[in-house]
Amino acid sequence: MQEKTPRKNKAFRSKSSFNGRKPKRKGTPVYLKPEIAPALKSVLAQIGKPHPAPFVPDDFQLRALAAIKQTDCLVIAPTGSGKTWIAREAILSVIEKGGRAWYASPLKALSNSKWVEFGLHFDPENVGIITGDTKENTEAPIIVGTAEILRNQLYDAMHHGFDLNCDLVILDEAHFLGDMDRGVVWEEIMIYLPVRVNLLLLSATIGNGEEIARWLETIRKKPCVVIKEEKRPVPLHPLFLHPSGCLFPFLEGKKMAPPVADFLRKDNERRFRGRQMPDYGGIIRILERFNLLPAIFFLKSRAECDAALTARSSLAPLTNSVEFNDSLYELLERFPSLSSHRQLKALRSAGLVAHHGGQLPAWKLLVEEMMNQGHLRVIFATSTIAAGVNFPARTIALFNSDLFNGHDFNPLTATEFRQMTGRAGRRGQDNIGFMLAVSGRFMDLNHIRRLLFRAPEDIFSQLKNDFAMVLNLLLSQTPADVRAIFERSFAAYQQSKGQPSASTSAASSLWADFQRHLEILQKEGFVDHAGRLTPDGYWAAKLRLDHPLLVAQCLRENAFPEDNEKILAAVVAVFAYDRDDEIKLTVKDFPPKLMLSLKKVVLAVRPLAHRLEAAGFATAKLHPSAGVAMYYWAQGRSWESVIKFTGIAEGDMASLILRTADNLRQIAALKDTHPEAAACAYRAREAILREPVLFL
Repeated sequence: MQEKTPRKNKAFRSKSSFNGRKPKRKGTPVYLKPEIAPALKSVLAQIGKPHPAPFVPDDFQLRALAAIKQTDCLVIAPTGSGKTWIAREAILSVIEKGGRAWYASPLKALSNSKWVEFGLHFDPENVGIITGDTKENTEAPIIVGTAEILRNQLYDAMHHGFDLNCDLVILDEAHFLGDMDRGVVWEEIMIYLPVRVNLLLLSATIGNGEEIARWLETIRKKPCVVIKEEKRPVPLHPLFLHPSGCLFPFLEGKKMAPPVADFLRKDNERRFRGRQMPDYGGIIRILERFNLLPAIFFLKSRAECDAALTARSSLAPLTNSVEFNDSLYELLERFPSLSSHRQLKALRSAGLVAHHGGQLPAWKLLVEEMMNQGHLRVIFATSTIAAGVNFPARTIALFNSDLFNGHDFNPLTATEFRQMTGRAGRRGQDNIGFMLAVSGRFMDLNHIRRLLFRAPEDIFSQLKNDFAMVLNLLLSQTPADVRAIFERSFAAYQQSKGQPSASTSAASSLWADFQRHLEILQKEGFVDHAGRLTPDGYWAAKLRLDHPLLVAQCLRENAFPEDNEKILAAVVAVFAYDRDDEIKLTVKDFPPKLMLSLKKVVLAVRPLAHRLEAAGFATAKLHPSAGVAMYYWAQGRSWESVIKFTGIAEGDMASLILRTADNLRQIAALKDTHPEAAACAYRAREAILREPVLFL
């Protein structure tokens, strides 16, 4: 999910008024004396570390392992309950017999983390990684990578008519099947995966696991065992922070605790309309007083996460231990570009950090390492921290009951809520975890109460056509074969619900949309009238990008430079940039050489873009300033100067570089049909993949 500057959603904003303190017109409001309600004394007395005990697998883990050795298995269990143990043991059972395993995740960061973890567990020579920008030890018996890479390997296997060289596929964070933008990739993998390859699905948040399993059984003709575990590894206790500084239980049974209900009644009468930043320092002091740190504070925007670091001025400085200093020194040696990071002072002095998509991948990794080693007080984070990255805390604090989805605010779903609260309580380090609800202008406490008892939402198919998918299916399938694939899809299965006519309707809709794409591909010369790929169609199918036809058109018309890798990196970046907000650069900042190349590209793609629009297809909005930013980076300028000149967030620049590198990698693969452009793309990729973006 992209994180952007949020806008107001008046439809759902709560009228609760306090931002965790009594409002004042001037000065920084602070909490009153930290207190706890008497009812909490017995709960807080449970805080502590569990007694060391030998690891004994839970029953659900053993049942899941037994199942995956025989057939497909879907495991739905809370965060931190030991799903990775199942994956590791399943991998071990496969490689001991000389087989191979593929572990797919939705995030490059998670793939990198699992690569390191599995390397320590199975020995590095047994583990390889393949993501858009990293490719190491690809012949190893265990491969870790992103789901998109696995899907692409399945395309290639079907095209060349060989079986996927794999005996077990693990899809981590399997609830991504329902992701609006990327769920299609998960569904394609499940449809195309050879039946002989057992499939292990892992998730903490799937409401309709049985439905997914039954669908898989219909298309794979083998059982799919569903293993559900409801028990959290560390019990969760919800708390409420009153503006007075007093901590109360949030619930009494399934109802709001009386002090919380009483606060809500009075709060609604006051209707304080001001919007001030919460007193994060005051909240941290309260949590520290009652031994409730470390904590993750979930905030709604990148800017709020960064601004919250000013809380360090109101906190007593940390007395950093030898272990803290050694860990930080070791990480800064590993990532020397971070030694002057602007947020390092808050980390060193107060143990506070911000973690969000606007930051460098290396910084986020440093934050994760320091948190996992127990060196931090608080992480100020957006909701992206809840997806897949493993660093739980003793307490998670919620300041809002809604979430920005990249376009607007919506109430938190049960799935999102579980992802967040799943970080509360560290297995092996905590007897109990805590969720802290903080009152505020955008907090609906009643909604939070309901979410505590609500099951995760059902997942719905997100299968849809795009030009890259259609081209790749036609590598190995006839149009009639594609229609049969749609009839086997989760979309068709969900619509049927026992009614064959509904199933046919869903498949027909997908088929009709496929034909729309096919017609354009035929008119543009990528597919012949019989539905077979033309020579142009074969090489265009290798462009597994967001805008394959536009990039292919540039290659057809020789619009890409073939002798200047810096300018090639820049013009490809224009197609790779995926944010709605434009980088703020004026035309006078555009180098003349680059301007000429950009104009050449625009002239090449404009007629095709108009034809696509006339046929009802949305086309890319190209951002020339993204090309300027990439040009300066490709020239070898320092990271600091590029960030300062462009004003782009570090994380967004890093993402642009990695996406551009992935686009260039695919152009570089066209050496048989476009040797000069491919060679230039290879050089361009080498020019932009350097520190602090590439650090593995």
